[in-house]
Amino acid sequence: MKSRKEQQIEEILLRRYDRYYRLAFGYVKNQQDALDIVQESACRAIRECGKVRNTEYMETWVYRIVVNTSLEFLRKQKREDLTEEVIELHPPSGDGKEELEMIFSRWTLRDVLEKLSPKEKSVVMLRFFEDCRLEEIAQITGENLNTVKARLYRALRKMRTGMGEKNGR
Repeated sequence: MKSRKEQQIEEILLRRYDRYYRLAFGYVKNQQDALDIVQESACRAIRECGKVRNTEYMETWVYRIVVNTSLEFLRKQKREDLTEEVIELHPPSGDGKEELEMIFSRWTLRDVLEKLSPKEKSVVMLRFFEDCRLEEIAQITGENLNTVKARLYRALRKMRTGMGEKNGR
């Protein structure tokens, strides 16, 4: 028989599954890995839900589990020293000017996010992709509110600088 907390966690997981998946995918950039992370996070949440003291924070607690599981996955992946994908470069046709312009105009948000530290990336993703308030982000990450604010502003400054440099400003 399931406890009340287990039932609450299962309801939260079902209701927010898409958000947890998007968050994990933002870290790992791979559908299968993101699905694995969400599944592992769900198992951890159900297994550990008895430790939650205040049930009104269960949603942010699950976000924290997804963030931590994603970061653990990335650290493990780095340790395993996976082989890098090889990108074939084709010689440009003609003088290559058009191809170079096309390559340099492909600045995406993903490229900008990759330049951030994992902690900065977490704050940005939670704030802008998951619409979390700064107080919620502080709870999810286990950081002081002022630390979260500073990290967010530093990340936004880095992102602006990176985009400005890439766009030739």
